[in-house]
Amino acid sequence: MTAIHVSKESRFQQKLVAIRRHLHQYPELSHEEFETTAFIRSTLKAADIRIVSEFKLETGLIAEVGGLHGGPTLALRADIDALPIQEETGLSFASKHGGKMHACGHDFHTAALIGAALLLKEREHELAGSVRLVFQPAEEKAAGANKVIKTGALEGVKAIYGMHNKPDLPVGTIGIRSGPLMAAADGFLVELEGIGSHAAVPEASVDPVVAAAYLVTALQSIVSRSVSPLESAVVSVTRLHTGTAWNIIPEKAILDGTVRTFDNDVRTRVKQRFGDIVTGVAAAFGAQASFRWLQGPPPVHNDAALAEAAAKVAERIGLEVMAPKPSPAGEDFAFYQQQIPGFFAFIGTSGPHEWHHPAFDIDERALSVSALFFAELAVDELKRFAAER
Repeated sequence: MTAIHVSKESRFQQKLVAIRRHLHQYPELSHEEFETTAFIRSTLKAADIRIVSEFKLETGLIAEVGGLHGGPTLALRADIDALPIQEETGLSFASKHGGKMHACGHDFHTAALIGAALLLKEREHELAGSVRLVFQPAEEKAAGANKVIKTGALEGVKAIYGMHNKPDLPVGTIGIRSGPLMAAADGFLVELEGIGSHAAVPEASVDPVVAAAYLVTALQSIVSRSVSPLESAVVSVTRLHTGTAWNIIPEKAILDGTVRTFDNDVRTRVKQRFGDIVTGVAAAFGAQASFRWLQGPPPVHNDAALAEAAAKVAERIGLEVMAPKPSPAGEDFAFYQQQIPGFFAFIGTSGPHEWHHPAFDIDERALSVSALFFAELAVDELKRFAAER
């Protein structure tokens, strides 16, 4: 399969590059995307793309193309927020906002969706239905998708489609798979309460440091002994905070971290075992334990029929289709998939670094590739859904 050819000189490509670079220079964090929203709105209005005002969002917006002849509605989604990272790319269009950066490529996602909207607008009269364009805030906080859902923006929508850039895939490649693609991303916070003492008199204490050390080790048995080798899970303790001085046994230890799973049954099982182990280890050392389970987004799980349709479109326009390994990263696109059928793809961007790296960047040739793919997918899927009515 020959990868799609992208001209850096095309007017369309240059327009998308300009949009992406503007967004990259002015990143905004989750729930703060006011100027980003205003820029998206003005760009869409300049192309005579209608903003759907009844779906009210404080940041982010919903727009629509098509619907001139009735028909079904589907949705395309991009996330718009940035990360609290100091940029180290050295790009001429690097972030002008200190400590904030589009280090996950949401500027790319937004520009590509604007590009798809522009292509669809050119073909509006031939669309067999409506394409709802979801510019979603606060993905990095796993809060934006639920905000969109609460507006009613998914009501009457047949299916929703989204994507994430993939730095380790070359431009012209798309990762498509049915079933699990990204993980449920949960967190935890454990507090172990003991009795403090002088470090030279440990028998007078209930030492939370020792209990915490055993707990970190014991939690690893969840994956090795409660999850089948044919299944997948990650339990990572990422912070252990305790003590104030070298000669004092403290009263409290705090641990937190993350749990990643790809299956809802495994997710439930891991949570149960986690609670059992925390309670048991604390009791074994005479400590008191409390923990909070921080529920994140569920797994991104692609509808098989949508994945098949996407693969056909990708092949037709010259993309190289491959089956990617599931990613243990989380994505709140999964909340949409709990409401309606959904499909999420990995778009190759030939990036030099992984997501959330301070020198993260993308190959901008992927902009028009992504825009074309999602525009063609929307056209085809509207025809398919219209024929099924």
